[in-house]
Amino acid sequence: MNRPFNFSAGPAAIPEEVLRQAAAEMLDWHGSGMGVMEMSHRGKEFIAIYEQAEADLRELLAVPPEFRILFMQGGGVAENAIVPMNLSRAATVDFVVTGAWSQKSRKEALKYAAEVHTAASGEDSHFTSIPDPASWQLSRGASYVHLCSNETIHGVEFHELPDLRALGSDAPLVVDFSSNVASRPVDWSRVGLAFGGAQKNLGPAGLTLVVVREDLLGHALPICPSAFDYAIVAEHRSMYNTPPTWGIYIAGLTFQWLLRQREGEATGIAAMERRNIAKAERLYGYIDQSQFYVNQVAPHCRSRMNIPFLLRDEARNDAFLAGARERGLLQLKGHKSVGGMRASLYNAMPMEGVEALIAYMREFEQHHA
Repeated sequence: MNRPFNFSAGPAAIPEEVLRQAAAEMLDWHGSGMGVMEMSHRGKEFIAIYEQAEADLRELLAVPPEFRILFMQGGGVAENAIVPMNLSRAATVDFVVTGAWSQKSRKEALKYAAEVHTAASGEDSHFTSIPDPASWQLSRGASYVHLCSNETIHGVEFHELPDLRALGSDAPLVVDFSSNVASRPVDWSRVGLAFGGAQKNLGPAGLTLVVVREDLLGHALPICPSAFDYAIVAEHRSMYNTPPTWGIYIAGLTFQWLLRQREGEATGIAAMERRNIAKAERLYGYIDQSQFYVNQVAPHCRSRMNIPFLLRDEARNDAFLAGARERGLLQLKGHKSVGGMRASLYNAMPMEGVEALIAYMREFEQHHA
């Protein structure tokens, strides 16, 4: 089967090996006589799937023992409410606003936190750059500091998480890593909580990953629903309510796929980071030398995962997208709020997909320049 290259920003491409294994096990998982979607979440079969997925994720992301891994529902959008209900303690919350997703997070937190303070914003640059952490205006005694490590729509990414202690803050750092989770290592010494939907790098929509330091549990506001109270979810090992069993299963297969990856001497996440750097550099390099396409993001914070670009003559957008579809290059239309194009290069996108996109972009430029 000659599959097209899917550049969707999410739900996104899943590794073909994972899809084939899931297809083979669809009707009968390991001789159980049941498909995973039919299993009791409390049965021994699914418990084995869950425990393996949790252990593999802890190994894959090098999650320290003082952090709990929670498999939840609701996606990143729901976590925009769940995080302040668990961590705000009715006090000030600091936000670093670098694009559409951190804007949404800030807006939602206004419903739950006593005060929401914008410590820094990239709005003046139209979210084409991330403010220097040295310029952030962090609040004294903030409950936490929120940032989005990769802005899917605007294409900016933190290439290094900030050290809040060096900036004079004792607040825990909360990271929305929905769109770059498992694409690069995480410095957990700088993180209090990280969350993300699975549908970009880890599996299907419907599963949400939360990695939270144990000392942050047990502080939920009274209005927090029990199913979203991190302490309760942790106590019940993500089984307080019926978890997204199929999503956990597919994510578990993806974790195993990631652990098998090799790139030179690097394995797992280190191997994926090498590939992701190479893919992004290849596409940015072509765009930058072209007089036909442009990327407006500052080079120091360009996303490896989501590369937005514009045709200098936007009247040709529809023709570009139609030609791309004919060549099996799918989902390249940019988000409606910013327009243009966007190529998402998540872990499942091979370098061959990037090369096919560049070949088409070069051909289109030659015919229309």
